[in-house]
Amino acid sequence: MSCDEKNFCKNYFVLKPNCASFYDLGCFLFSSESKDCKFIECSSSEDLKGGFWKRWYIFISLSAQKLLLKVENPMTQLGEVFEQWLNLLSSNGGLLRLFTNFLTGKRERTPDRLSAKFTSVVGNLDPRVELDKSIKYGNTKYNAFLSIMASKLSYENEEFAKTIVNDHWNMKFLYFDDDFENDYIVGTKIQTIMFQDTKVDPNLIVVAFRGTQPFNPKDWRVDVDLSWYEIEGVGKTHSGFMKALGLQMRKKGWPEPGEIEQGTNGSKQKKYAYYEIRQRLRDLLKKNKNAKFILTGHSLGGALAILFLTVLAIHKEKWLMDKLEGVYTFGQPRVGDYKLKEYMEDKLKRYKVKYFRFVYSNDIVPRVPYDDDNVFFTHFGTCYYYNSSYEGKVITEEPNKNYFSVPWTIVKFRLNAIWELNRSFIFPYTRGPEYKESWLMKMMRIFGLVFPGLVAHMPQDYVNATRLGSLPPDLQSTMHQLDSKVN
Repeated sequence: MSCDEKNFCKNYFVLKPNCASFYDLGCFLFSSESKDCKFIECSSSEDLKGGFWKRWYIFISLSAQKLLLKVENPMTQLGEVFEQWLNLLSSNGGLLRLFTNFLTGKRERTPDRLSAKFTSVVGNLDPRVELDKSIKYGNTKYNAFLSIMASKLSYENEEFAKTIVNDHWNMKFLYFDDDFENDYIVGTKIQTIMFQDTKVDPNLIVVAFRGTQPFNPKDWRVDVDLSWYEIEGVGKTHSGFMKALGLQMRKKGWPEPGEIEQGTNGSKQKKYAYYEIRQRLRDLLKKNKNAKFILTGHSLGGALAILFLTVLAIHKEKWLMDKLEGVYTFGQPRVGDYKLKEYMEDKLKRYKVKYFRFVYSNDIVPRVPYDDDNVFFTHFGTCYYYNSSYEGKVITEEPNKNYFSVPWTIVKFRLNAIWELNRSFIFPYTRGPEYKESWLMKMMRIFGLVFPGLVAHMPQDYVNATRLGSLPPDLQSTMHQLDSKVN
């Protein structure tokens, strides 16, 4: 651990996969003596106590990170080739048409990766880009539906996102960036998009954070890491998510911009996600005093969205939080401990900020990191949970909160995955052609028979839930009252 990290906070727990062999991890797992571990830096030996199950969670986290380090290059290359192949297929109208075009010499080339025609793996899983015209501003579903569509769009390149926002949604594209500095893993990129719905009054600005890219091992390393730092007066927070936003180790966490070291990275000025986005929001909202804004994201993007609000609260940004229409996250992992939960629930209540955490069925990501006596991570706020029939209910925690905690549910998850596969063939006939799933998504449904929790995490079902999902009447009226109060 660097001197900066040691001086940054008094209470910390940092895993270092590069410093451990798989043999070391095996010895650690089955040893009752966990002292002198080169691959764990912590402020107190108490953090290593807790018996076998605590060692098991640490073992899984470190093993997963080491495995991702081993496959980093081939996994990245495979992802690039797979994306190129998917775009070659789509640009030629499918496999059969590609074969025919090849024979006739009419084969379309794969579009440039930065062009408006190139689509990510996520975009190929769910190619829908049009908004549902039946869900209009004023409808209680509008903000949630616009948020998940923005979260899905945040996986795409700038030209693609700009084309969809301007030409398909008839909104104003404001900002795109994927080049923020962070002190976590070199090469990890936090991508955000920002656009404005000028058709509504007051105008609505949407800030969407991209989630984990399917073939980016560096993103996955952030997700599986159990490392944390305790911010004084706030609580323990996931170190990877916070560093991705721009946590300043040398300046005790979250200083004001004038206190940040302003060195350069090559010819580029350093910029950090939290500070850059906050300043852009300030400038936009000063020009349009009646405008509101939304923070949203899917998966890792959801974690970044709610932690962005956390840092706003740390900085006591009352003016900005008064302008915040709501935070909408989808399949968001846990981001901190019970102290952070208490801190944020107090801030949400004090500043009257709406926080909607959506969870679909058996999605595994909202159920990690584990929430038990051995691993302290927990959710805060209210969970808006949808089952596989898109029936919604409001609960404090999603069912089976640690996923594998009840053995019989594994059988239940398999049966649910069979229903989801069958549903993919039925829905186009019962719900309409816009619910026809891509061949790639159908293949993922088959994969879901083996690992249902991962497939349930895809944006496809979150889009369907916000379109088709029902919520209890009392919640519908509550959401409507909240919307009316803001408007």
